[in-house]
Amino acid sequence: MAEVEKADEREKQTHRRGFGVSTVYETLRNEIIELRLAPGSPIDELQLSERFSLSRTPIREALVRLSAEGLITTLTNRATIVSQIDFLGLPEFFDALTLMYRVTTRLAAANHTEADIAQIRTLQSAFALAVEQRDALSMISTNRDFHVAIAQAGGNRHYVELFTRLLDEGRRILRLYYSSFNDVLPNQYVSEHEDMIQSMIDRDVEKADALARAHADQIVTQIRSYITADTRQSANLSL
Repeated sequence: MAEVEKADEREKQTHRRGFGVSTVYETLRNEIIELRLAPGSPIDELQLSERFSLSRTPIREALVRLSAEGLITTLTNRATIVSQIDFLGLPEFFDALTLMYRVTTRLAAANHTEADIAQIRTLQSAFALAVEQRDALSMISTNRDFHVAIAQAGGNRHYVELFTRLLDEGRRILRLYYSSFNDVLPNQYVSEHEDMIQSMIDRDVEKADALARAHADQIVTQIRSYITADTRQSANLSL
């Protein structure tokens, strides 16, 4: 009987720890993606342990998951910080992202099944709802899942893996994109997804490619203009 009670207690502790890890991970992930935790911000295990009323073991497990996603970085002095956004590397990132938009949409137009289209439509509906509700985190996650589903419909697992990594890496960049619209995304950008779906249904590979490229281009242009907007206060001063 005592052994059963001990086993039950171990199971409860494991469940609590798993719940704690998920809570810490999801909270910090959302704060990092939302840029509420700025790039370069220190991550302190002791402070997190106090904040979440947890031991340092689940805190560390959550940080390992965040590190695997590239959201936090451990420096050579063993300090841990929120990963910097590599603005200097954005041209290469945008080039790779655009290529993945195009090639995965082309392949989906050629290779999709009815089940693929049903899944893509479901995710598009979730994205449209997130846009309507101005829920930026949901917009980011549903947009990511929408494009991953398109890649999966294309049938090339290497493209799926690469595109997923790029989309995950670009979550904070996409947050800047939505911020540039004050989280009120114009409906035309929602309907671009619909047009892409229709081109896939029609198995029009060239049109799917053109739409995917245009979709990527407007995102890249908007982000670039937002990041490089001239906010100088001294430009027009009389000296």
